[in-house]
Amino acid sequence: MEEKKKIKITDVNIGLQKAEKYCAYQERCQKEVRNKLYEWGLYSSDVEKIISQLIADNFLNEERFAKAFAGGKFRIKKWGKIKIKNELQKKNISVYSIKKALQQLDDNDSKKNLKKMLDKKYPDFAKNKSKTEKYKAARYFLGKGYESEMVWKMLNIESEK
Repeated sequence: MEEKKKIKITDVNIGLQKAEKYCAYQERCQKEVRNKLYEWGLYSSDVEKIISQLIADNFLNEERFAKAFAGGKFRIKKWGKIKIKNELQKKNISVYSIKKALQQLDDNDSKKNLKKMLDKKYPDFAKNKSKTEKYKAARYFLGKGYESEMVWKMLNIESEK
């Protein structure tokens, strides 16, 4: 197998053009773009110039990224708010942008997602309500990032805690 040649960019203008294409393809956060620029071989002073230019030209927008990320993970991967928040924090997104992104997610939709996943993953859950099965399901949903109170209510565990 042949190894791909790593592209080394030394010109700031070429780096900016490539970064604009990279950001236009899909929403990106600053951390992703910064890592990509370093991967391309640009120096830190050039990287910061490019990042600030991308922000000025509206190719990079932290709040827009956070909303797109949260909405996508919520609808497609069926993640809960807690997991989305943690992943956004890993990407160094500001607290303000995270709050804005989470505000757009509807609690009723969270409950619907939770119910659909329960029916799909544990189809005979209503008949087979052993304690072990309940806690196994609870661990799964908590791992998906759903609020514990919502999970306990859905699984009717509140009286057994």
